[in-house]
Amino acid sequence: MLAVAERKSVRGYDDIPIVRRPVLHEVRPGAHCDTCQMQKLCLPLGFEPEIMGQFDRLIGKRIKFKKGETLYRPGEKFAQLYAIRLGSCKTVLLSEDGRDQVSGYHMAGDVIGSDGIGTDFHDCQAIALEDMEVCALPFQRVEELAHDSPRVMHNMNRMLAREIARERQVMLMLGTMRADQRLAAFLLDLAARYHQRGYSASEFVLRMTRDEIGSYLGLKLETVSRLLSRMHRDGLIQVQGRIIKLVNSTELKRLVDTSQ
Repeated sequence: MLAVAERKSVRGYDDIPIVRRPVLHEVRPGAHCDTCQMQKLCLPLGFEPEIMGQFDRLIGKRIKFKKGETLYRPGEKFAQLYAIRLGSCKTVLLSEDGRDQVSGYHMAGDVIGSDGIGTDFHDCQAIALEDMEVCALPFQRVEELAHDSPRVMHNMNRMLAREIARERQVMLMLGTMRADQRLAAFLLDLAARYHQRGYSASEFVLRMTRDEIGSYLGLKLETVSRLLSRMHRDGLIQVQGRIIKLVNSTELKRLVDTSQ
């Protein structure tokens, strides 16, 4: 059980409960980076055996989170990155009017927590959308390893560049696309990311609710529901609850590329 240990005021976040999480799951014997299915998307990509061994020893613990539990929250001291091994989560920002704004959707193979690198404090909240398992990477030790290994430094830069590129894509989408284009681009991006991880690129489960998708895309709940129904009716997708099947990806891509 997670317990609130104290309340802090950090960087303008007043009375934010800081949660001390117990170690839920230590690294199991025989569980190594070089046998992890997500290695090709994670930090250890292309490491030499010696570096891979050092990275294995660097992992502080492997932690499980239940659906709805928080990995970290705004104002919490930044100490480690989290490499998602199983499951998915969303990151949430507190908007100026006090509402939660979904800022990201993260799945297995992603490394999260880098929002705290610049200031030493997290500025968003990460919440499990399903049961998750993550590898905790103490950042100070990652930095030390990167100092001694150009390959680790390269992979760190690659990870940060990937996050910047994704944020720019979201900004472009919100600033230039119509509502139907945003939703189509979101579905195509999910399909591509699932394909990268060895899953079906045409059928997948939406882990975020329609309300959360709307928050992420800058759309109202009613708009997301209406557009999903219209795409279903037009034969672009099939919708069954949270299960989405892309029936006509070519037309979805054409929709995204259509000038306003």
